[in-house]
Amino acid sequence: MIFLPHIYLIINWIQGLARVSFERYLQQTGSDFGGLKPMWREDVSLTISIFLCYGVLVCLLHLMPFDFIIASCKGRKERLSFRLNVMKGGRRILRLCFWGILAQPFLYLFRLYRIPLHFINGSHGWILFLDGLFTFLFFYLLVINGSLRILCTCRSLGVWKRALFFCFLWIPVVHLFPLKYLSKRAKIELDAEICRFENHLKRDGAMICATRYPILLLHGIGFRDLQYFNYWGRIPKELVRNGAVVYYGHQEAWGTIENNGQVIREKLKEVLAENHCDKVNIIAHSKGGLDARYLISGLGMDEHVASLTTISTPHMGSELLNILNRLPDRVYRFVSSLFDKSYARFGDANPDCYHASKQLSPGFCQEFNQKYPDSPRVYYQSYASYVKHVLGDPMLSIPNLLMRLLGASQNDGLVSVPSAKWGRFKRVFVSTGRRGISHGDMIDLKREDYKGFDVIEAYVKIVAELKEMGF
Repeated sequence: MIFLPHIYLIINWIQGLARVSFERYLQQTGSDFGGLKPMWREDVSLTISIFLCYGVLVCLLHLMPFDFIIASCKGRKERLSFRLNVMKGGRRILRLCFWGILAQPFLYLFRLYRIPLHFINGSHGWILFLDGLFTFLFFYLLVINGSLRILCTCRSLGVWKRALFFCFLWIPVVHLFPLKYLSKRAKIELDAEICRFENHLKRDGAMICATRYPILLLHGIGFRDLQYFNYWGRIPKELVRNGAVVYYGHQEAWGTIENNGQVIREKLKEVLAENHCDKVNIIAHSKGGLDARYLISGLGMDEHVASLTTISTPHMGSELLNILNRLPDRVYRFVSSLFDKSYARFGDANPDCYHASKQLSPGFCQEFNQKYPDSPRVYYQSYASYVKHVLGDPMLSIPNLLMRLLGASQNDGLVSVPSAKWGRFKRVFVSTGRRGISHGDMIDLKREDYKGFDVIEAYVKIVAELKEMGF
């Protein structure tokens, strides 16, 4: 990757050496130019041979990798998908280009080309210009190859990121800046996918998520259980793969706690009848946890709920509502009415953004906790997460900053860690990188993998623990 781009200079150097050798031959033998024709043929043959070898090497670089990713466990080895191998090759190409480009200035700086220049026929400047052009094209095409591989295969890149990178990809020099980010995203996804695949091999047939009772997933505020966009991302599929029976609450996006509780109760009855069982395990995210607690204590469905696991639920309310409540009531109601009209088109029968959002305030949650205490028949547990800095999740940077100003230093952008604690608090999820884990990351909203945190594996362990506890 350091010397291969300089094929034009190398060929001219070899040709120069050949000419010097031929001239010395003429001087020593004293013969005429009768040997010029055979020597010229050898010169052309050598040039063609070098170009053929060069072409083969370049093609091999563009077709990388040569070795395919293999995952192994207990003596069993399997090859990962073609998509991951293509992405691995793209990342390797970018890394090679990085070191190759980094070495080029040093080659010119230490003037390594000055030694053979007197062998080159023609203007030194013209030769060096053509050499530089070949070098540029060599790395430019490889960078495009590696970048396109990652853009086409890396699932964790959003649509707008792909579009942005694709636009800058064709601009020389400028396209070098996003290479580090692309390579980083590819590495994180590769590590996560390989680890996940090895877990599949390890758990082959183990059914570690085959709980005694079905799993009922309850979404948070502002979303619905849509068919083509799963609120829970890749999580349900992995739970089912490991033996879980999964259902969705189908409550409304902007329904009040009381209204959503009624909707969930009807869905719970359907699940019980379909599975011929008497209880379910509920896993709820955000406001879904409050909906579930009302279902259990307010509607008397505790005899049909074995466990309630809440993820980032504002049991003590969200500090953001203290700011929103300072808005003029007319403005608040007007904005809420716009949400109601929009979500009515997505299936909400009784959207009530005004009251549903107000129910997340600390004052309301305090009254709610007193009015609906936990049932001794149900096992309660909770989890939380937080973002390490304001720009950790750009989508929630402003709410995160506001909550920090209000004293909630550890928050996921919408809910603080203390507010998410309820029942038996298990742990706080956080990545090993600088980003942290946001409110949306806990449901795999962006379908991204983060360093030191696998959201899919986290839910597998949660459900596996429920199975071990007899639920």
